[in-house]
This record gives sequence, structure tokens and C-alpha cells, in this order.
Amino acid sequence: MDTYEVTVQKSLKLEQDIYANPKKYRVLTGDRPTGRLHLGHYFGTLQNRARLANLGIPTFIVIADYQVLTDHDSYKDISENIKQLTIDYISSGIDPNKDVVIFPHSYVPELNQLMLPFLTLVSNSELSRNPTVKEEINAAGLKSVNAGMYTYPIHQACDILFCKGDVVPVGKDQLPHLEMTRTIARRFNDRYCKKNPIFPEPQALLSKTPSVAGLDGFQKMSKSRNNAIFLSSTEDETAKLVKKAKTDSERFITYDPVNREEVSNLLSLISLCTNEDPKDIAQRIGDSGAGMLKRELTESLNEYLRPIREKRAQLEKDPEYIRSVLLNGVDKARELAQSTLSEVREAMNMVI
Repeated sequence: MDTYEVTVQKSLKLEQDIYANPKKYRVLTGDRPTGRLHLGHYFGTLQNRARLANLGIPTFIVIADYQVLTDHDSYKDISENIKQLTIDYISSGIDPNKDVVIFPHSYVPELNQLMLPFLTLVSNSELSRNPTVKEEINAAGLKSVNAGMYTYPIHQACDILFCKGDVVPVGKDQLPHLEMTRTIARRFNDRYCKKNPIFPEPQALLSKTPSVAGLDGFQKMSKSRNNAIFLSSTEDETAKLVKKAKTDSERFITYDPVNREEVSNLLSLISLCTNEDPKDIAQRIGDSGAGMLKRELTESLNEYLRPIREKRAQLEKDPEYIRSVLLNGVDKARELAQSTLSEVREAMNMVI
């Protein structure tokens, strides 16, 4: 496994080549349908997905509905969450077309059939020591861990490799999952089709946007922490959430991420919306205090999110269109998955 520094350098080279040769690559990305998306998702991943898709790179966006079952007891909201994710994607600038495929993986049985052969290529100990799985178990506070959680990285490998995805936009914390996919691809090719490899070893495209902190200033923005502003929030809801945001007792506003974490985070959120330097924003507000800081943040967020929210409102009124996007995505994904599964069967001498 490469060091993080080596991975960063490879990602930078990959970024350059993607701009020069977008059709050479195929992107796989996605989310679990656990709820609506918020600003952390938007600035962390959605913007980048829209950018890549708009370059003309074939892009597959998987809504990982089966994976919700690994650490969530409730399944009642999955269907609605799938639709809301799709609305969030489209309203954020991701245009479903011949090169952009959005689909839930439970509707692509051929994708899921890759699980069994892939499971034979990894050991129990490799699954147990995956650091990302350990972190997810701790974050969910699970006392009893089902087998689906341990095989989560294998299912992600199926998601990536069924379409022969060779570029996966990820953050640093997801690199162990991607390394597992690379290992599975390499082992399958070595064992079954060394002369004519079927699967690529996907590369990481590291996110340029750091983790976006929530309105409490020090934790990652998250629905479960009640510190998030959702793309679907109204302007009034946004104002109320910002009003509750943590600052500190100093009146004069300065950008100091080390010593003034909460204030600096609010300045950073304004910066993401306006592209101003956080220091310049702080200087402009000066001794007008936290009240002015929160007013500027509210105005910046509402102005930035207004076109997204308007698009969301239109899409909410057209559920048949959302359903058609998903079903068209399923058709395209299944066609490709069937082709890949046929190659796998042939390589494994299972053709009858």
C-alpha cells in the first residue's frame, strides 16, 4: 500500500490527465441513503462530482441502499431517502445523461453477484483489521456487529469494479476501502485472467476540500450531531440554525483556527460561499461582533443555496421524473453489470 504522500502525488497527476483525457476514465462514486445531504456533502463531494461529470467523464453514482443495513436498524425511510438523494444530486448540478448514471445497487443483481467470488479473495483477518470499518463501528456505537459491516469493503469493491471504475473520488479516511478494492482486482486478475485482466486497479482522486465542520465549530458536519445545514433547509430554517451557532466571548472578529475554532469555522463557511479570504471577511466585520458574523453567514448561505433550493422545489413536484432517472440508471447499470459478470463467469470457467 502506498504512503499517503505518494497517494497525494498520484492524485495530482491523475487530476492533470483527467483534464487532458476525460473520456479515458470512468468514475464511480456514491452515498448511502441515510438522509438528505447537507453543506458538508456539497462542498466535500457534490461540487467535485458535478465538475467531473461536466468534463465529460463517464460517471456512475451508486446509491448504496443495501449498505444502510450494516449499521442502521431502521429501513423504513430508505425508499424516500433514495429519492431525496437523487433530488440533491440533480439540484447540485449533476445532470443525469448518457454519461452520468444514478442507480440504487439493490436493483442491479448482477453487481451483487460479484460478492461471492470477491469474498473468496480476502481473509477474515484482512476484513477485521480494516481501519475504516473499525472507525465506522465505533462511530455507530455498535455493541453487536453484523457480518454485513465486515463485508462492507467487499460490497464497495463490487460497486466500483462492476462498471470497471478506475477513478474513485475519496477522502483520506476512505483510502483503506479503496486499497481493498485494488487488492481484490489484482488477486482476481492474477488468479483467473492473468493474460487478459478484467478489472482495473482504481486510483484515488483525493478531495481538495477539507472536512467541513458543523455549526458547533469543531465536529464534522453531520445529521446525527445536529450541527448541519441541509440543502433542503429553508431560508428561515437556515437563519435559526446559524443563530444557534457557537462563537466565543471576544467581540472583535479574527480568523484564528487554532485559538478561535468556532468563530473561524463560521468565517470559513462564508468563504466557501463567497470565495473571499476568511481573513478579509474577519477584517471587514471587525468589532461588529458575533451578531454581524452570523448575519453575514446567513445571507451568504441563503444567497449561495437559493438556485439549488429553487431547483429542489421543482424536482419535488415531479416524482415521476425522479423515478425515471433512477430506472434509466438501473437499466444502464444492469447492462454493464451483465457484461462484466459474463466476463467473470468465463474467466472462472463457469459458462454452461
